[in-house]
Amino acid sequence: MDGRQRRLIQPGQTVDIVLKHDQRTGKRTRGVVKEILTRSATHPHGIKVRLTDGQVGRVKEILDHGQE
Repeated sequence: MDGRQRRLIQPGQTVDIVLKHDQRTGKRTRGVVKEILTRSATHPHGIKVRLTDGQVGRVKEILDHGQE
């Protein structure tokens, strides 16, 4: 699932994000969502989130459905 719709992303989910300094290469970082930072319902480059380890980036792929 891609990460452009805010309603699909919830804390506790495992996601792949692209960090700001990796935008040119598209290198992905895997982690668990701690907090959703984007306020709008959608974003063309992915919803911005903070991972549990403190890294911030845009969601490229949702890997699980987290805690329902």
